[in-house]
Amino acid sequence: MLEELEVRNLGPIRSAVLTPGKGMTAITGETGAGKSMLLSAIRLISGATASVGRVSAGADSAWAQGIFDVDENGKAAGLAQDAGVLDAESQETDPDPDEIGRRELFLSRTVPASGRSRAVLCGHSVPRNVLGNVAAELVTIHGQADQLRLASPARQREFLDMAADDGAEREAYRQAWERLQTIDQRLSNVTNQEASTRQRADYLRESIEQINKVDPIPGEDEELKEKRSRVENAAEIAQGVGSALSALDASSVDSDNDAQGASDAINHAIQALRAIHVGGAFAEAADRLESLNADLSDIVFSLSNEMDTDEDAEGLDAINSRIHELDELTRRWGPTLADVTAWRDKAAFEVEDLDASPEKIEEIKAQRKQAFDEAMKAAEALNKKRKLAATALASTVTKELSALAMAGAGLEIRVVRRNAGLKGKASAKGSEAQAGSATWPLDVNGIDDIEFLFTPFPGSPQLPMGKSASGGELSRLMLALELSVAEKRTSGSSDMTFIFDEVDAGVGGKAAVELGKRLAKLSQTSQVIVVTHLAQVASWADSQFVVSKDDAQSSGKAQSASSKATVETTVNQVAGEARIHEIARMLSGSESATSLSHAQELLNSSKL
Repeated sequence: MLEELEVRNLGPIRSAVLTPGKGMTAITGETGAGKSMLLSAIRLISGATASVGRVSAGADSAWAQGIFDVDENGKAAGLAQDAGVLDAESQETDPDPDEIGRRELFLSRTVPASGRSRAVLCGHSVPRNVLGNVAAELVTIHGQADQLRLASPARQREFLDMAADDGAEREAYRQAWERLQTIDQRLSNVTNQEASTRQRADYLRESIEQINKVDPIPGEDEELKEKRSRVENAAEIAQGVGSALSALDASSVDSDNDAQGASDAINHAIQALRAIHVGGAFAEAADRLESLNADLSDIVFSLSNEMDTDEDAEGLDAINSRIHELDELTRRWGPTLADVTAWRDKAAFEVEDLDASPEKIEEIKAQRKQAFDEAMKAAEALNKKRKLAATALASTVTKELSALAMAGAGLEIRVVRRNAGLKGKASAKGSEAQAGSATWPLDVNGIDDIEFLFTPFPGSPQLPMGKSASGGELSRLMLALELSVAEKRTSGSSDMTFIFDEVDAGVGGKAAVELGKRLAKLSQTSQVIVVTHLAQVASWADSQFVVSKDDAQSSGKAQSASSKATVETTVNQVAGEARIHEIARMLSGSESATSLSHAQELLNSSKL
């Protein structure tokens, strides 16, 4: 939800703050007052192309910032976190209970009078497309310049999938499609081998043979190097261990030294302390010495075993030779012997794939047929779900259009299978014809071509969206579409803000009331901001802002002959009596007692 929009030096707006609340917000004002600049500001923070011509005269730069309250587990927050601008620890340590699970995202854009614009997300400079990706999860603009987005087949498919709630079917198809792509690549590799492929296979075989000949054991090289070190330093080891044993326990080595060892000395001390026959500190000291003596005995035992090890100096050459062989392997396929054996095992599978024997090709073709049939089955399930949703969505939208002063208008959604002549599972012959080539009639999105066809008035031919209606008609069509999928679009999230511009073009009377009512209905599940000239629409809003033009001086001093009068746009929220006066102005252009009474009556009746 958009909490605040702040604009500086954008066109005629020198400084303005818009704080739309939950529900529906109406932006009104005289024609040419600058309402379009607020939409321009939102487009800027949504990553749109910046124009230096929008910078206010005499200003160095234009700046716009939107503050959005979002679900911390939503997609927008996830994209911000992926961009490295949102940390999990950045939340308040003691948040308000109503704010638990929510976050604020700051999207801003600076457009200098000359030079490149700068996009900022939560205080961090980011590429413009990152700002656009985050904004796409927060704002949907339906204006004359924005309707063509749904004219693309990809956008229409995404919209239909959302209405169909076919996430499970799409995931099942995605997995089947990826498996088919993998097998297609394997089949292509074995059936289209060239000289480089054969050279690769020969290299792998020779490498595997060389590794197998050495037959390395992971960790063997480290053990051999340790053993080599012991052999090379055998004399020093024997001398050092012997001296240590003589000092600890002379009886454990053949020695003519009659001196008492450490173990004997400790035993003597223990006996002396036990002979005191007084407990307390003496018994405790004796216990500690016995524990120490036990550890000492373990050390003597370990060192004695080392003395028993017979290091074969004559085998040093064999050890060095083996280490050299192992080092050659790790140098080429390491860095460790575990890496060498892992590479060998992986290479063995690759050699199998590069083996273009007829048996291997037939085996992969069989796998390919099975994968193709499974993908077709998943595509059929997705196709069925889309067709059902297309019929229901088109019917609902057509009914909504009738209520929006477009009686006789209609929407048809076509879901056309690319392989209309191939029913059910692909036959063995048909599947084999696909093998190693394209996956026609499938693609990454299934088996369907999606097309939205709009009839704006009775007698008009069906034409693709974006080529068959005015901006106002398209805005009402988009409103009808959004109303039809409102619950599904906002399922589990209330982050989206819908902005409608020119939605009231060509509408008046009872139809205008119905238009306002449906915008208010949409605002029950999402935030709605509408730019309107109609009092019948604005009266349904929960809050209203007026954009107006004020004459100002280019200097703060008294006007002189040389000073130039300029026009600045201001944005002010109206409520209570001020709102009644604005609604009255919109109704009749005046604020007479009659128009004020009519305005009050209209506001009172505009309730769901």
